[in-house]
Amino acid sequence: MKTNPRRLGVLSALTAALLVTGGVVGATAMEGGSLAAGTEANADAGAQAEAAKMPGAPYLFLGWGDPQDATAVMSETGVSAFTMAFMLSSGGCTPAWDGQRPLTGGVDEQTIDAIKGAGGQVQISFGGYSGNKLGPNCSSPEALAGAVQQVIDAHGPDAVDFDVENTDEYEDYAVQDRILQAIAIVKENNPDVQTVVTIPTAISGPAGPGARLITRAAELGTPIDNYTVMTFDFGGSDMVADTISAAQGLKDQLKAANGWSDAEAYAHSGISGMNGLSDLQETTTPAQWTEIRDWASAQGLSRFAYWAVNRDRGCPGGGVTSNCSGIEQPNLEFTRITAGF
Repeated sequence: MKTNPRRLGVLSALTAALLVTGGVVGATAMEGGSLAAGTEANADAGAQAEAAKMPGAPYLFLGWGDPQDATAVMSETGVSAFTMAFMLSSGGCTPAWDGQRPLTGGVDEQTIDAIKGAGGQVQISFGGYSGNKLGPNCSSPEALAGAVQQVIDAHGPDAVDFDVENTDEYEDYAVQDRILQAIAIVKENNPDVQTVVTIPTAISGPAGPGARLITRAAELGTPIDNYTVMTFDFGGSDMVADTISAAQGLKDQLKAANGWSDAEAYAHSGISGMNGLSDLQETTTPAQWTEIRDWASAQGLSRFAYWAVNRDRGCPGGGVTSNCSGIEQPNLEFTRITAGF
């Protein structure tokens, strides 16, 4: 298993000029020719965003990196949700935790039940960078949706996250389409479960296969509640400015593909960062993560996550390891910050 099983080497360092935006609410209003109408539309979109907003849910991976006890983390930090990683194929179209641990009856089910018992929420993530994916192994959208349904029936998540970054899913457009069509089936059968797609990004926003996925989802009418961009391993130097730029690029692409306003596009957007050092040695400090969180909240983004609780421990100069962040930090500080979203 690679040091960071979620995202190691998936993108080469990308460079892009920061997007320059301004007057978001005013510009949206004036484009419609009526300030009052634009303001009303943005207010409606803002209300929709608040209704769809998910609590901050950092990734927790029980198969890697000395994972902490989830309910102890909840008590210590105030976090109320986790994104549980990763649901993979144990062979063919059969889902299993990390492709190895049983769907039910093991530590993952015990942890989910404990989180819910403590009043928390759970998102379940399918995919990630490493391992055997369900997308390429399920022969049809219906088969893939059936595998996802097994997971929903077993664990009752509040959201399902399709982390599309491995080349077998991200760069294979037939598999991309299969995933998008499966999401539509899943949403039709589970209207109260939120659907999330998490994809890589450049500093200017999703590029190549990621941009194609956004356009294709709009063409197919796939009911995706949230598009989250992974704002790391993109060659950033100022992680606050570059993360904001990437999220603004996502917003612009969602607007263009779906005909949404700024507020509507932000309401379908999310950020997933990486605490401390990334694989490309980008550094995100707790102070920077707080700035990013506050910007995301102010813009009305509906999802906020990071990789991973397992790494939310200080180890200055430690590099990118399986159980610490590589920087000096109080233990669980990024989780505390994320809980404030």
